[in-house]
Amino acid sequence: MKTDSVATHAAATACVYSHFDTHHETPRAQVLAWRDRLGHFLDVPISRQQLADGFNGSIDSYRVADLTFMDCQTDPISQTRSVARISTDSVRQFVFHVAVEGTIETGAGLYPKRKAVQSEPGILALDMNQPMQMTRSACRVLAFFLPRELVETVLPEAESIHGRAIEYHSPLARMIPAHLAHLCKTLPTMSAPDAYDAMRTCAMLIAAAFGKEAGLTGNARAAARTAMFATARRYIDANLGQMDLTLENVLAASQLSRPTLYRLFEPEGGLVTYIRNRRLREAADELHRYPHKAIVEVAYGLGFNSASDFNRAFRRAYDMSPSDFRALTLRQTP
Repeated sequence: MKTDSVATHAAATACVYSHFDTHHETPRAQVLAWRDRLGHFLDVPISRQQLADGFNGSIDSYRVADLTFMDCQTDPISQTRSVARISTDSVRQFVFHVAVEGTIETGAGLYPKRKAVQSEPGILALDMNQPMQMTRSACRVLAFFLPRELVETVLPEAESIHGRAIEYHSPLARMIPAHLAHLCKTLPTMSAPDAYDAMRTCAMLIAAAFGKEAGLTGNARAAARTAMFATARRYIDANLGQMDLTLENVLAASQLSRPTLYRLFEPEGGLVTYIRNRRLREAADELHRYPHKAIVEVAYGLGFNSASDFNRAFRRAYDMSPSDFRALTLRQTP
């Protein structure tokens, strides 16, 4: 039987390189070409000024097996991944977003949104299963796209790092710049197995640095924390439709102390915020999956007290009403 390493090398039979840029388009078509290039997983709002002035953007992409590395340079641009987009596509990877030049501001999650400002040096973690809004100055960024399963071998609570940024402060993080420089220099001439190993090593080093900073990996205490968090989340997910899903219920089910439960959900904005956002995320999925289901039925089925409470919470999280969201996802469905 092949080991995971041998199986991976067998799969890494080719390193697929592609180059894209807007240089050869007419000025008015340049930002449209950029939007078309990313439109299968991101929304790119376009301004009149971008149409009038033109837009410079380029991507050098290297893909080996289930890993992708991109080197991107752009003029100022905004890019979003909305819940409507998530509900209608299958992109679920993690992305480590490395700032090389320029400044990037990102809002992630629902309400309240997690804000991160990146400048060189800095690395941002993004979970493509969660919403985000990004505004970039003229910049150069490197991006690693990794399957969820790979990231979760290093970070059992990987979704909790969505929207977080780190700099090169810890001993692990200080190793990253040298690996990135080597990768950028040598990747174009590497064989597929060597390219896979280099990309995976660098990406896993970044994941480990996030885990170390967040206290998610490295010892038995962290493993116990992961297990406790998973138990509480499973109970919440199984009882989203219950009106009496409260702190006391979760405490009783998880058998945790009140301070421990508070600490576990602090990165999510607190337990009440976590429950509300899980209900809203499930509501968004139901609005898409069941287009003929009454909105009020979705609201009551997920534990909201009234249709008006649901509408207010949904609009605050997604900047649109439930009915507008449903109409948008139906238009985006192939």
